[in-house]
Amino acid sequence: MAWEDFWWDITKEIEELGIRKQFDKQLKKMDMQDEHKYRDTRDRWSYALDKVKKRLYAKQNGKTTRKDGNNKS
Repeated sequence: MAWEDFWWDITKEIEELGIRKQFDKQLKKMDMQDEHKYRDTRDRWSYALDKVKKRLYAKQNGKTTRKDGNNKS
């Protein structure tokens, strides 16, 4: 997949799902984490989208996404 296609697809999916705010928040959170420090932007965006979608679907299905059972972000 070309870079332009990747950006287009991710942006389109974010807008369709209405998760822009959560996506941006996840990216900001990742900025401060060492494990994401040396990832390229494409990997970071992909990871952030997957993480936000996982939380969204878990919330819709009434499941928790944390080990302690707390669904707060």
